Amino acid sequence: MGEQLTIGELASRTGVATSALRYWEEIGLLPAPERVSGQRRYPPSAVEKVGVVLLLRGVGLTLREIRTFIAARPADGDGRRELYRRKLAELDERIAKAQTARTAIAHGLACPHDDIFECDNFTSGVAAFLAGASLEEAHARAHER
Repeated sequence: MGEQLTIGELASRTGVATSALRYWEEIGLLPAPERVSGQRRYPPSAVEKVGVVLLLRGVGLTLREIRTFIAARPADGDGRRELYRRKLAELDERIAKAQTARTAIAHGLACPHDDIFECDNFTSGVAAFLAGASLEEAHARAHER
């Protein structure tokens, strides 16, 4: 039968809580393991499967997206590529928003006013934001002068 891992051993080798492993099994991220006397017994390959989930979660995929990714292999390479395209577009959008936020914070730090509410740039940016402008647009309008 070869080496089999208990859920505790799998948790120890991967750093993932046993409750998370059970949940991942429940939602289809990990295949249901064999049972020996009612206890889960995982093959050594389960360590790598957990590693895949951790890596994909680390790059920003949701558990639902990870399930789609895992299900797409190997038969549906196009499905995986579409998932990559969507995630890449989402990440590009988040990066652009973070860069805008960083620029706004840096400008706030450099603002010479002791009271930020006395800063015309800040108050015009707030007004633009309240008028429906995006953070990026509001920041740009605040610095148009």
